[in-house]
Amino acid sequence: MRISTSSLYETATNQLGTLQSSLAKTQMQLSTNRRMLTAADDPIASARALEVTQSQSVNTQFATNRQNARSSLSQVELALSGTTSLLQDVQTIAVNAGNGALSQADRESLATELSGRLNDLMGLANSADGAGGYLFSGYKSTTLPFTQTATGAQYQGDQGQRTLQVGSSRQVATSDSGSSVFENNVTGNGTFVTQAGVANTGSGIVSSGSVSDAKLLTGHDYQISFAVSGAPAATTYTINDSTTGLPVASAVPYESGKQIAFDGVAFDVAGAPADGDTFTVKPSQKQSVFATVTSLIAALRTPATGAAGQARLTNSLNAAHDNLNSSLDNVLAVRASVGSRLKELDYLDSAGDDLNIQYASTLSDLQDLDTVKAISLFSQQQTTLEAAQKSFKSLSGLSLFNYIG
Repeated sequence: MRISTSSLYETATNQLGTLQSSLAKTQMQLSTNRRMLTAADDPIASARALEVTQSQSVNTQFATNRQNARSSLSQVELALSGTTSLLQDVQTIAVNAGNGALSQADRESLATELSGRLNDLMGLANSADGAGGYLFSGYKSTTLPFTQTATGAQYQGDQGQRTLQVGSSRQVATSDSGSSVFENNVTGNGTFVTQAGVANTGSGIVSSGSVSDAKLLTGHDYQISFAVSGAPAATTYTINDSTTGLPVASAVPYESGKQIAFDGVAFDVAGAPADGDTFTVKPSQKQSVFATVTSLIAALRTPATGAAGQARLTNSLNAAHDNLNSSLDNVLAVRASVGSRLKELDYLDSAGDDLNIQYASTLSDLQDLDTVKAISLFSQQQTTLEAAQKSFKSLSGLSLFNYIG
């Protein structure tokens, strides 16, 4: 078989090019420590590696979101911690205000101190989030949550809770609305609230009461009216259902401190109610902590002269104690919720770290190079290329004229 010189050179050039390309590919694999340089090297492994890389990127973004959520919740916890301390201070002042040895000037001083606490509380409720918004305004993040009014404060935010996606199937609330923190406080004992009439002239003091039988509760409004008549004077009371207009009990003899029970509620009135004095029983309602503190300040600034004045002050202080306890319990409940969310972020961080390790291991199996095998192949390819180059040199130098003469 005859082989032309052009065919010889063309075939040899192609073979040398192929060997050089294989050697260059192996060298590139060694320099990058990657088995796959292009998707064509292993289409199935490349597709799988792309999926894993995308999942790894999403997991990294979740970690960033968790960090942002932790930062926001830490700011909320800081504000709630300050609120807790302030409410405890207000409770202490309210207890001190009940000291019978205090003068009106002393109570004025306590009212002034409470005014400062109210301003501090307003500042905490309007805490900024560090990103140009406010912590407790709901979805209206750029709206100032509360503005002070004569009776407390007006909430201008909404009920929304901002959330962040912190896991593949988990969203965490990073804020709480100001309404749920500062206005979600039930009055009285949580079921009903007792209150003395503003025009009372006697020394009757009403207790907060309790539920005696939940099955008998009606949710109606009631009025207890006292009458003093006869000689010697005898005090009786009548109970009317203000919702239906029907009487519940009539001309019941009154004994100071004796329990008054009807329709599932129970409480007592101590002291000496005057003729015409009234007390009411109504279902508990929501009241903001700002309204509670504002009412307490007004009660301390109202002169408490005589037995009637002292009774009015005591009834106001008792109502403030109940409402402050409710406010503090609500803030503590929100703090517990924030704490549970922070704890959940810790668990999610741990799970995310485990996923990152798993993704890295999977990518290593798919992409990483077997270095020992690659070095051995590189040496083999290098030897083969050198042999091919030398053999081509010898073959291309053969000529009949070398043997003539």
